[in-house]
Amino acid sequence: MPTAAASLDRIERHDEVRELQARIRAMQTTKLDSKALDTSPTVAGLLPGGSLKAGVAYTIEGSTSLAMALMAGPSQAGAWCGVVGVPTFGTEAAAAAGIDLERLALVPYPGDQWLPVTAALADVLTVVLVRPPLMPSDGTVARLMGRLRERGATLIVLGRWPGAEARLEVTRSEWSGLGVGHGYLRSRQLTVGVTSRTGRRDREVML
Repeated sequence: MPTAAASLDRIERHDEVRELQARIRAMQTTKLDSKALDTSPTVAGLLPGGSLKAGVAYTIEGSTSLAMALMAGPSQAGAWCGVVGVPTFGTEAAAAAGIDLERLALVPYPGDQWLPVTAALADVLTVVLVRPPLMPSDGTVARLMGRLRERGATLIVLGRWPGAEARLEVTRSEWSGLGVGHGYLRSRQLTVGVTSRTGRRDREVML
């Protein structure tokens, strides 16, 4: 049986989510009507159709930077983005990737409420990035995906997610700039494998 303190904690979390939704609705002046979202030319070649689709999920294995690159295009076009359960998501790196921090909502520690928080943000944001601590049930996934389609939001998942539109996996990563014990990291080259929702590896792309 839940304690009074636990029940109060859940109520406070729900109040915080509702407050966040209200604040974003009040501040959000741009609504993207297109079913396809612009994305960075750097990563457009990774995506089926060359852009993010509304109402679907994409999964990424091995790179938060790649997730930032996917979010940058919609953000620059005026979309609001959210990040749930990724405490290592750096705002300086996000800004360098092209994400507008004034239209970015961060919930780094949602605890066991990560799924309700993700669903709540999907009600008011265009793109939501989440790192699930565990895999939800098929029924829960189906309900969330239905919500995404209804609201026209896009979900980017760090990790696995059933029924994803595409899976992007970093298969090789190389940094340049460091010498023998000296220098600075200057650039990074990624090789990304793209797997379609049918489970077939379509291609590998160098970024």
